[in-house]
Amino acid sequence: MSDTQDKKATADFRVIGSRPQRPDGIDKVTGRAQFGADVSLPGTLYGAVLRSPFAHARILHLDYSAAALIPGVKAIITAADMPEIAEEDAVVNGQPPDFRDMSANLLARGKVLYEGHAIAAIAAVDEQTARLALDAIEIEYAVLPHVVDVQKAMEPDAPLLHEHLITKGIQPPPGKPSNIASRYEQSVGDVESGFAGADVILNEEFTTQPVHQGYIEPHACLARVAADGQTEIWCSSQGHFMVRGYCARLLAMDAADIRVYPMEIGGGFGGKTTVYLEPLAVLLSRKSGRPVRMQMSRADVFRATGPASGAYISLKLGARNDGTLVAVQGILCYQAGAFPGSPVRLGCMTAFAPYQIPHVRLIGYDVVVNRPKSAAYRAPGAPMASFAAETLLDMLAQKLDMDPLALRLKNAVRDGSRTAYGATLKNIGYVDTLEAAVNHPHYRAPLGENQGRGVASGYWFNIGGPSSAAVNLNEDGTVNVTTANPDIGGSRASMAMMAAEVLGIDVSHVRPLIGDTSSVAYSDLTGGSRVTFAVGMAVVQAAQNLIAELKKRAALIWDVSQDEIQWCDGRACATVNGKHCTLSMREIAGRWAQTGGPLAGLATLNAQGAGPGFGTHICDVEVDPETGKVTVLRYTVIQDVGKAIHPDYVEGQLQGGAAQGIGWALNEAYYYDENGCLQNPGFLDYRMPVASDLPMIDTVLIEVPNPRHPFGVKGVGEVPIVPPLGAVGNAVCRATGVRLFDLPMNPPAIHRAVKRARMRRRQ
Repeated sequence: MSDTQDKKATADFRVIGSRPQRPDGIDKVTGRAQFGADVSLPGTLYGAVLRSPFAHARILHLDYSAAALIPGVKAIITAADMPEIAEEDAVVNGQPPDFRDMSANLLARGKVLYEGHAIAAIAAVDEQTARLALDAIEIEYAVLPHVVDVQKAMEPDAPLLHEHLITKGIQPPPGKPSNIASRYEQSVGDVESGFAGADVILNEEFTTQPVHQGYIEPHACLARVAADGQTEIWCSSQGHFMVRGYCARLLAMDAADIRVYPMEIGGGFGGKTTVYLEPLAVLLSRKSGRPVRMQMSRADVFRATGPASGAYISLKLGARNDGTLVAVQGILCYQAGAFPGSPVRLGCMTAFAPYQIPHVRLIGYDVVVNRPKSAAYRAPGAPMASFAAETLLDMLAQKLDMDPLALRLKNAVRDGSRTAYGATLKNIGYVDTLEAAVNHPHYRAPLGENQGRGVASGYWFNIGGPSSAAVNLNEDGTVNVTTANPDIGGSRASMAMMAAEVLGIDVSHVRPLIGDTSSVAYSDLTGGSRVTFAVGMAVVQAAQNLIAELKKRAALIWDVSQDEIQWCDGRACATVNGKHCTLSMREIAGRWAQTGGPLAGLATLNAQGAGPGFGTHICDVEVDPETGKVTVLRYTVIQDVGKAIHPDYVEGQLQGGAAQGIGWALNEAYYYDENGCLQNPGFLDYRMPVASDLPMIDTVLIEVPNPRHPFGVKGVGEVPIVPPLGAVGNAVCRATGVRLFDLPMNPPAIHRAVKRARMRRRQ
């Protein structure tokens, strides 16, 4: 079931808010769509990677001479083939990533830092030959102590991953290296005085485990380097300009020499915002003189690509007896994996963003461990922090005997509220989501034995950034809309719909296209819920520019001033010699040879003003007290979505985020043995929710338009994964009477907690 509530008046639209057929639907259901592994060129070689079997080891000896002699082996590369990156060139404009770290992650330099760390890559005539060559590489290791737990990694005597890593963000800088890459602090007010004025103080510790984004398509690419150095890459990614830029920096190439073709993407969710294979394929192609195709196995994906960070979080919350929040203090420690760069800063910023709290002090630590370098996962950093925050709020509601939604309403941020990290919130619909939850039939439905209901809220910033679009008019009056962003969550449809709305034509007359890096202007990657907002602004501007040109051409045809031309329902309109005249886009296009040539609208911009996103979730569960098994009975997602361009896609984003968050809460985790080796590198052992695990997820779309976008768009893809961890955990507590502070809350964990509670009651 879905419901849409427009809380603020918006203009009537012809196309916006409708539900047209998805433009890519036929290609995907018929198999015509081309994904990363589908490209083949004459003479293509098979690329394979040698990966470390150890979590931490020094490479003492590496000899691939025997492998190179195997017939059919055309190229072998190691870290020695990667250009050295100077310290001053490692970071661009002070922003991540660190390209020295990225290079060392692509191919290990001196030592391996996690099981699955790439050491060498081979290109051969077929897979069998490549595998034989990998086996023929002679390599000797000195195994080192390892650490995969974030708390243990922070201990003074923990095994060091990087001998020269000095913690940033501490003054004066520490005198010796550690696994703590950086420290971040966010503070407002005076927490000591805040807690002094509190009637109730809660203090708890939480842990969450790294989880996989769960994309269906493994990483895959094909690269071809010509004799003159011109390089082509076909790949599935969340940003082909990102792939071009990273390859150029890592391989010391000119960006103009690299052309990246965007393939369809079988899921990303943040996990495809970096590169693993593409630079290796380029090097192998350059060395062999032939195209090279590479594809990860599912086990490689789990062992060698970035999951979301695991975390240890300690929080202290103070409130008055009437439920007013007065102070929060905490420490957030996030696993970065083998190289610095966890989203702990984002966790600190989002944890309590839905609430007005006068005194806040949160400290975040970015910590390296012997696991794959972490990667983004929808609202990176926010779900784990929100789990801790929303759990404490539920505990407070129980302690005060207060309705949990009433507690949130009492403390909710409103228009004009200022967050602890400094942002002033505008045009937000958080209170609307809470009120909708209070009034929703789900919240009033009766519960049975061993059943419980939990609620939780969540926040994400949403972002804008550099974007481009071209709107080209064809001679038959149809339109091509070309953008530079891979379509992950329905952006083709939303781009076509916004163009159609501006032009005043039927959306079926608009064909959305995704251009390669040499055929369209630069655009930032697909992530952070930016595309419909930021690229949509570029599409609107490009369509407006096309209209301006169409009006100019109509003025030439009628021999009137351009100021006399109006654009009405997809037609140029004017009074000519006392008569009302119109020209359709097709009619104007048919005369472009006489009026100045082909017609197009172009736009490039750096979009600002992305509206923040808030959501509130309601979750009902039933827990089997004898086994600990949790059944999700009912789930409702309520979110401020700005203006829903295509409601079907918006509902899908909300439902997908909730499903992923439920899996994160209940079952998903990476399990390592005593040697630091992953034990569940595949979907048979990594327990993600399937259709039979979930009810139909209901959605309520709260539309509070963003005035900084022509159609009121806010990003919607990040927020829905934030509340489920807390909502599920709170529901489990209400069903069992037992509070769990560690994820996942799988059957063994719940069973143990319930058993301990029974024993305590008997005592």
